[in-house]
Amino acid sequence: MCLGVPGKVLSINGLEAEVDFFGVTKQLRLDIVDAPVAVGDYVLNHVGFAIRRIPHDEAQGTLALFEQILKDAREGDVMAEEVRAELQSAPTVAKKEGA
Repeated sequence: MCLGVPGKVLSINGLEAEVDFFGVTKQLRLDIVDAPVAVGDYVLNHVGFAIRRIPHDEAQGTLALFEQILKDAREGDVMAEEVRAELQSAPTVAKKEGA
């Protein structure tokens, strides 16, 4: 299964963006995203790349669905495992001292 997880862009530096996924900040590449991205936009993540900018309301619906999947997941739940794997696929951004 191939799953893309939406995240909110926190900052952009060239072709890299810091993106928030359920409170975890990941570094994503912007090389292949389908439209220009700005801070505050939501993007769809796939293995460390932003592949699509998505409308805010669409992102909110998808995030709510993923939150429910993770909340209700039982041992061996394939969908929950896919969501977790996708969240872990991009490098985590190191927290800055004093943050």
